[in-house]
Amino acid sequence: MKAIVTLTLNPSVDGAAEAEVVRPIHKIRTSDERYDPGGGGINVARVVQELGGPTLAIYLAGGATGGVLDDLLDAAAIPRRRVPIQDHTRISHAVYERSSGQEYRFVPTGPLVGESEWRVFLESLEDLDCDYFVASGSLPRGVPDDFYVAVADLARRKGAKLMLDTSGSALRAGLARGVHLVKPSLGELETLVDRKLPDQASQEQAARELIGSGVAELVALTLGRDGALLATSQGMLRLAAPDVVAKSAVGAGDSFTAAMTLGLAQGRDSEDAFAYGMAAGAAAVLSAGTGLCRREDVERLYEGMRSQVRAIATES
Repeated sequence: MKAIVTLTLNPSVDGAAEAEVVRPIHKIRTSDERYDPGGGGINVARVVQELGGPTLAIYLAGGATGGVLDDLLDAAAIPRRRVPIQDHTRISHAVYERSSGQEYRFVPTGPLVGESEWRVFLESLEDLDCDYFVASGSLPRGVPDDFYVAVADLARRKGAKLMLDTSGSALRAGLARGVHLVKPSLGELETLVDRKLPDQASQEQAARELIGSGVAELVALTLGRDGALLATSQGMLRLAAPDVVAKSAVGAGDSFTAAMTLGLAQGRDSEDAFAYGMAAGAAAVLSAGTGLCRREDVERLYEGMRSQVRAIATES
């Protein structure tokens, strides 16, 4: 199996800690600090590797914090290719408040990237031999909204499939050439179709419209505690979310994307890969801070998701 190549234009050094109470003005003493390499595509690479798949993380990074990111990736043994930029890589923080069970997340906008820098990033993809590109996360300042269109064109030339997990104008623009998988949240799907989607029927109709318009072959609509919906040209599959106690939401969507992509790359059908993705997304919330999912949790939850898929198939 070829490496799953992840693209991260706006990575981060992700810090996480716990505090008894978070309040203004006062100095907040924290404990259980940890630092991980972060950003959408890098999180995907971490999860693919955790689940036993091959991966390569390609990312922009600069400044002293860019060096820290490199060190964290090396410590995690993530195969990587850094494209240097002048500005510094952002640092994000997540603080878990023990007294309330709430998590506070602080996420900077990120660096300013010059045209010559993002063009070098695109050029760095030309020599790759892969079956899947995963473009995940926000675009930093200076990178045009239609950047992922160029990635889609490159993937098509190479015969590779593009999985797109972004938001806002980058998401709308990125679908212009069509992708294999798009993974919007409910709010992102509402933005794409320019209307509210208050119930299951309207959500399914909107996903069906995306499939029918040719912008994606697979639509995986994630709905948090309400589960997720998979739309393909063959039909719809809606699965309930596993019943878990959430400690952190960091990287849950990236874990979903990673596991579903890996499942497809392994030859699983789209419904099975979707169930695997849901298991990984649920497993991610079991880990505090920026830890993402653990393989044993994913496999355990996956068995429950498979049972749900089989039950639905039996009913139909």
